[in-house]
Amino acid sequence: MKYIITAFIFILAITLPTSCIDDDEFSSSSSDMLTFSTDTVSMDTTFSNVPTVTHSFWVYNKSGKGLRNISARLEKMQQTGFRVNVDGSYLGQQAGWQLPDIEIRNGDSIRVFVELTSNQQNAKTPQRVDDNIVFTLESGVQQRVALDAWSWDATLVNGLEVTHDTTISSADRPLVIYRGIKVDSAATLTVSAGTTLYFHQNAGIDVYGRLLCAGERGKTVTLRGDRIDRMFSYLPYDLTPGLWQGVRFRQSSYNNEIVFADIHSPYNAVVCDSSDTQIKKLSVRNSKITNCQGYGIKATASNVLLENDLVANTLGDCVYIAGGVTEMNNCTLAQFYPFSGERGGAIRFTNRMEDGRSNPMYVTARNSLITGYADDVLFGEPDTSAVFNYLFANCMIRTPEVTTADSVCFKGTVFENTEDTVSCGEKHFRKIDTDNLRYDFHLDSLSAAIDKGDVSTSATADLDGTVRDDKPDIGCYEYVKANTNTNREQTENKKIRRYERHKVRSLL
Repeated sequence: MKYIITAFIFILAITLPTSCIDDDEFSSSSSDMLTFSTDTVSMDTTFSNVPTVTHSFWVYNKSGKGLRNISARLEKMQQTGFRVNVDGSYLGQQAGWQLPDIEIRNGDSIRVFVELTSNQQNAKTPQRVDDNIVFTLESGVQQRVALDAWSWDATLVNGLEVTHDTTISSADRPLVIYRGIKVDSAATLTVSAGTTLYFHQNAGIDVYGRLLCAGERGKTVTLRGDRIDRMFSYLPYDLTPGLWQGVRFRQSSYNNEIVFADIHSPYNAVVCDSSDTQIKKLSVRNSKITNCQGYGIKATASNVLLENDLVANTLGDCVYIAGGVTEMNNCTLAQFYPFSGERGGAIRFTNRMEDGRSNPMYVTARNSLITGYADDVLFGEPDTSAVFNYLFANCMIRTPEVTTADSVCFKGTVFENTEDTVSCGEKHFRKIDTDNLRYDFHLDSLSAAIDKGDVSTSATADLDGTVRDDKPDIGCYEYVKANTNTNREQTENKKIRRYERHKVRSLL
């Protein structure tokens, strides 16, 4: 046994140096080159003077021999605003925007990180910004990785406090909001038609006075997050929830109006604090509220009107009502939130406050489509110590059919067949593409909501401006025959990206 061990050590001793010599063999041949995980780092569109997230790529040596005396440099130095870190070393001004004498052994790799803070472009439209990282090998061969982005000049607003009547308009350039907007109790903030406000992660609108989102048909007011790049090639960050903080109406706030607005991808989109229910707190008309990591609309002891609205895809309830007076007409509440099976309902109403107190509740919903993935998306939670009054008239609801004494609260209502678990409410709409996070909540020809509305109470036109006929449809949209390409596109684009969807969920 002793002789076997001695022989093994001797063999190991004579083979190790030979192996190291092979690994240390370096090449200066022009045929031996680097391999890159990508040939272009694309950053899509970014705001000028706002740092991007960090992008990265790998540099591999698969040549079969070591490569050394490699230099990496920014071709335009830092004229375009790109910042590069190669294998832990920053290509800065002191180093002349380059890194010399990089060594990559055979089979090894290094990682390169790229960020961009672009300069003002002095243009109303996004302008292209590009550069190259040039890798020069000992052989003299040069290899490039392209850096590409579009830079859009924006007005940056850092903590706006509205103390007098003010109108915001972004006709010339986008408005990026940091640290939020606060509307004083004596002031009215008007967001003019066609304006888009881009909110940073912890920003939103805190209203103690009055807010008017004064959109018009074709000139929507848009409230959204400021991420205009992509999480994956198919997925803009704008389609992911929780990017900003939403709008909150405080106790002192009344007579607010959100008209022709698109509010998407916040945490809670709209929150109404308790107030005097004899005074209108909020009217939301012809608007879309979608893709929230919290509630779509949360109203506590408030007087709220919703008409011709789409509220869809929320982690919490699409609409949550705790006490107060709520009127809803021709709304579509669609609960197809894709990132969690623990999603809330399409609507939840109660007369019990979060602090345990009771508050009288009056809910009236007419001509509204209330549906989603679950077998039951409608939840009424009464407290016998206060009024619990509700009526659903000429609605279509995905909930087990009500045949008890409560049936008087559902007049002319159509109950979805909840045993039909295959379509799970999807058949109402043109497109529910969860894999690609693309949704079109216009009515499909298969929807049972067509012609089921009440002509005497329906709004005269739908969210698109389509005039309702003498047999109006339930929900915010009238059925209009879709272009045949829509259904074909839905089929062709039904791509499965399970791995990437799991990555999205882990980030939320």
